[in-house]
Amino acid sequence: MSNKLKILIVEDEPVIAENISIYLDNNDFEVSAIAYDSDEAFLQLKNNTPDAAILDINLESDKDGIDVAAYINKEIQIPFLFLTSYSNKNTLDKAKQVKPSGYIVKPFNEKTLLASLEIAISNFASEKNSAQPGLNIEKINRHLLSPLTDREFEVAHLAYNGITNSQIAEQTFISLNTIKTHLKSIYLKTDANTRYGLIVRLRQLMAK
Repeated sequence: MSNKLKILIVEDEPVIAENISIYLDNNDFEVSAIAYDSDEAFLQLKNNTPDAAILDINLESDKDGIDVAAYINKEIQIPFLFLTSYSNKNTLDKAKQVKPSGYIVKPFNEKTLLASLEIAISNFASEKNSAQPGLNIEKINRHLLSPLTDREFEVAHLAYNGITNSQIAEQTFISLNTIKTHLKSIYLKTDANTRYGLIVRLRQLMAK
């Protein structure tokens, strides 16, 4: 069980995919898988749902990144960013139709990738959660065998809003290791296995 945000990389250029993987592993993310074509991307999305995805628009396969994005919107609804070396108007117009959470234009560096990803995840969570009732610790604990502590609820609430572990640590003035310990406990108590699963579970508990 990992309490890091799981990211699916869909990129047909192995060197670029590996660089992205290194950037993510060096920071507050976990790579759920690397898919080099659309078929593998669909398989990973079905069997190993990530918290977010980075999609190359142009893939050397029958379907492109925009097709993968359309599937995400229809089936699992997670944030995704488009990665492309093509920034022409036609490509961007087509991409806009599936409403990505952001764009990253090649070439890029680690700082650009991480900033774009963090903003995309946070904005996506805020947009989705705005249509949901605010989290309430009493209501959530009413449905849990082992209730969340006040501190665990604070951490869960920040995770619910798409905040990374490092950002949670900064906001709460708690060490990163302690945040990870809290998240493990939260996952056990809510029967969640991923950040995405935690968000879904909290919404379910609030809807009861």
